[in-house]
Amino acid sequence: MEDPYKVLGVRPDSTAAEIKRAYRLKAKLLHPDVSNAESTEKFRELVRAYEILSDAKQRSIFDESFFIRRGSKAYRSTSSFDYRKWLETRTDEESRSKLIFFDLMHNREDDAVSEFKKMSMNHAGFRLARWFTREDFMDYGFILAEELVFRQEYYDAFVLLEQIIRMEYSYSYFRHFFPEVLDLARLVLKNHLEGKVDDELALDSWERALELGFGNSDDAIFLQKMAAAYRRLGDERTARICEEESARLK
Repeated sequence: MEDPYKVLGVRPDSTAAEIKRAYRLKAKLLHPDVSNAESTEKFRELVRAYEILSDAKQRSIFDESFFIRRGSKAYRSTSSFDYRKWLETRTDEESRSKLIFFDLMHNREDDAVSEFKKMSMNHAGFRLARWFTREDFMDYGFILAEELVFRQEYYDAFVLLEQIIRMEYSYSYFRHFFPEVLDLARLVLKNHLEGKVDDELALDSWERALELGFGNSDDAIFLQKMAAAYRRLGDERTARICEEESARLK
């Protein structure tokens, strides 16, 4: 059996999130729909490796069977330069942005989210996308959005997802994985804004969501939620307008 860690290009001590990231990146390159026929076998091998490592029981069996010791020296960097420490000493926006994604990819998700929140609050107009290639921002921005949802930072998660969705509409990149982005955005918009963030922020999110092309059914739900929020804020007239528009879309 081919070593699934080598197939995915990850270390034996990789987290589930790292394994998922590695699979997503390689699958985009090897998928038969976007590559040549010669990649079909490699894609199947990739899928099988991901199936093993994404299942805790199968991964444990593989590790025990092949006596893989986590943290093997073969997977350790020999570089003496501490890139993270260098980034951490710098205060410019580019270095802090790169520190966020570096931590995100090196099992320091709490640090990544904390730094992102700090930069968002303290720097007007802060945008991660400014310092990365479009592809890197879309990949790692989505992973950061997942982490923000996990930590119940729902408004910030939607702001990132909105940027990714607009980028995808302007030029297709995610292709096979874009439904994951839309599903996470729907989850936030439908289940994690109302009563969990300020009504003003929730309204801002739903209004912007109406421009993202989710479809009439989703838009009708967003408008109903907007109506309830406007009513809580004492704006009955706007609440009724939202309800009428929602009914028209159903």
